[in-house]
Amino acid sequence: MIRDRCAVFGIFAPTEDVARLTFFGLFALQHRGQESSGIVVTDGHALKRHAASGLVSQVFAEASLSQLTGFAAIGHNRYSTTGSSVEGNAQPLVVTGDCGTLALAHNGNVINARELREELLERGFRFCTSTDSEVIANLILASPGRDWVDRVASACRRLIGAYSLTLLTDDSVIGVRDPMGIRPLCIGRLGDSPVLASETCALNHIGAEVERDVEPGEIVCYSSQGERQTSIWSNQRRGLCVFEHIYLARADSTLEEQLVYETRQRMGARLWEEYAVEADYVVGVPDSAIPAAIGFAEASGIPYCEGLLKNRYIGRTFISPDQRLRDLGVQLKFNPLKEVISGKRLIVVDDSIVRGTTTPHVVALLRKAGAREVHLRICAPPIMHPCFLGVDMATEEELIANRKSVEEIKDHVGADSLGYMSFAGLLSSVRRDSNTLCTACFSGDYPVPVQMGLDKFALETAI
Repeated sequence: MIRDRCAVFGIFAPTEDVARLTFFGLFALQHRGQESSGIVVTDGHALKRHAASGLVSQVFAEASLSQLTGFAAIGHNRYSTTGSSVEGNAQPLVVTGDCGTLALAHNGNVINARELREELLERGFRFCTSTDSEVIANLILASPGRDWVDRVASACRRLIGAYSLTLLTDDSVIGVRDPMGIRPLCIGRLGDSPVLASETCALNHIGAEVERDVEPGEIVCYSSQGERQTSIWSNQRRGLCVFEHIYLARADSTLEEQLVYETRQRMGARLWEEYAVEADYVVGVPDSAIPAAIGFAEASGIPYCEGLLKNRYIGRTFISPDQRLRDLGVQLKFNPLKEVISGKRLIVVDDSIVRGTTTPHVVALLRKAGAREVHLRICAPPIMHPCFLGVDMATEEELIANRKSVEEIKDHVGADSLGYMSFAGLLSSVRRDSNTLCTACFSGDYPVPVQMGLDKFALETAI
């Protein structure tokens, strides 16, 4: 399973209930992280924070939201890519230094965080978490500048890796995107009020109009004095993570002015061109692969069928199943429609195969339900290399495509045939060329040096 990641949100709206709007923005971004959630608001005098482990709906209630009064806010949903999944690592983080108090929410992974942390410790800074996000926050406090925007720019010039940030001061909201634009960040307007979010679906959810993406390397600042834009620096290479298109982003979001749903439909159509096969039905593995399955069905003329139904709440509870339920494995998450697929030849479209642990159970579940043939089609090329830039994917040794051929993977998962999207087909589907995307998990061509790649738990021992 591929897990990004985090969600960030920010709003400057003196006439609105900013905490409640942030809650609903985070609710729309729940798919980007389910470990913890948090909101920080400012009323011009102090920053007020509420954050805890759990889903957005579990962390916040009317009582907690009513305490978060102010004119600006930022929010965060977390899936850990650096630092363990403990409540102390929940964001947004709040730090205080000689220049004032700052709250920060971060999506991404800074791979030189260990070196920066050691430097900051020598300068007298103390750390309460094991996240690279706290390194960024303290680096901002330690950086020179006339104001917060200058300090943020100065700090970001020292960061290597991926980061989309929302920051909150006593009187402003700031948004930042790394110079390659690896993680998404967009701007919208709720009336005259600016809103920042990881994805456009969050803007739609609260009734804001989508304005534009934050440019790679851009810093935007919103306060009562107006708006300010500046750049960290320009980087000729852009590198939006291609897995945002394949899996990470919600299908109703737009990335670089492309609707994700339509991009995934093109992936499905391209898969038919590359790996045609006779079958009775096309089935998508819920949820991210369904648009691709529909695109495959439309291109091939083979009927689309919801052969697998997903329990959308399994895996989003902190109640562990007992051993008997645990042994059911993927059946807790998916339920096949036996009456529909029994005796049928199925084309099963999925977004990716990572470790090769879940896919065999999906194939076995369909066969147990009576499927006569299972032909697997994958929207991504084989994943050969790990991600160091904000997606918790797997180590190189764990990646099945790094150890086995396509034919061996087919046998491992138990499919009758297996077809991966070609690299050229993927680029054609997302309508971008390789120098505008990060495709390192397929190609090994990382947009930044990764020999210093940060282990997920590298900062644990320092606290």
